Amino acid sequence: MLEEPETPSRLETTMDFNSILIGSEDPARLVEYYSKLFGEPTMSEGGYTGWQLGSGFVTVGPHDQVKGKNAHPGRIIWNIESPDVKGDFERFKAAGAIVIAEPYRFEDVAPEASTATSEASIATFADPDDNYFQLMSPMEM
Repeated sequence: MLEEPETPSRLETTMDFNSILIGSEDPARLVEYYSKLFGEPTMSEGGYTGWQLGSGFVTVGPHDQVKGKNAHPGRIIWNIESPDVKGDFERFKAAGAIVIAEPYRFEDVAPEASTATSEASIATFADPDDNYFQLMSPMEM
């Protein structure tokens, strides 16, 4: 008998996004940077260091296929949900975060994608390897 293929609704109940691993030629530099923003790491073992943010992890570690800065920093952008984007933006900025874009409303850059007026904000940062990440207001699902 053939098994039923996975359907999106079934995958949504059996899968959970767990973490992101940021490979670097100089992971110590990234650990120093992210520690200023996120505080003391939650784990550090075998050359890998991570911070738990909500239910997921951001981990930094060495990777032999990564050299220098990210040539395409916008290719993958990871997001941190925050109910206070402006407040957390100011806190990150004061801690030395590399600011790419100050808080803005999604509707301001993509009005055609907006379905309702919202005060939702996004702020974009980079790490020293030029990997982009964002603070985002919670999204309704």
